[in-house]
Amino acid sequence: MSAANAVLTTARLTLEPLKASHADALFAGLSNASLYQYIPQEPPASVEALRERYKRLESRSSPSGDEWWLNWAVRLTDGAYIGRVEATVDEDNKAIVAWFVFAEHQRKGYAKEAVTKLLEHLEGPFMALEYEVFVDTRNAASIGLVESLGFKRAATIPNAQKFKGSTSDEYRYSLIPPSVAKAAKGKKK
Repeated sequence: MSAANAVLTTARLTLEPLKASHADALFAGLSNASLYQYIPQEPPASVEALRERYKRLESRSSPSGDEWWLNWAVRLTDGAYIGRVEATVDEDNKAIVAWFVFAEHQRKGYAKEAVTKLLEHLEGPFMALEYEVFVDTRNAASIGLVESLGFKRAATIPNAQKFKGSTSDEYRYSLIPPSVAKAAKGKKK
């Protein structure tokens, strides 16, 4: 459990285990409706609703205990919060990864830096055997990010979701952690 509550750091960022108390700091950034163009969620209804959601996530696991729910609030080293990163790790050690960077902090490399740190952390204590990311096929920025991280497109899922009056196709991207790939390569010799 200590790995689920670890504070992670990079040169420019601090990733804090998400708590209900982060709702006040994250609410304004999460309230920008334009950030939800390619995802079925809507901005949080209120700080209280966000606090309640984060309170449920503080357990760091699903009610059945078969998944880790790992969420971090991301802030700059100077203290300004800029978004979130998250991963759901199932009992087969597959990690589904997602991120959310506030509009005013996008296109500065923060998402790549935060996700890279998250992937490193998942490879260690959570022994992730594979990372997956699901991206709306229209979301060029996120597609560019996952491809720059070395993810490979594994599938196209037509009509994956219906939201905001249209149907969304998704790409499923996959990445094998370096230690897993190295071990598999060693076994082939």
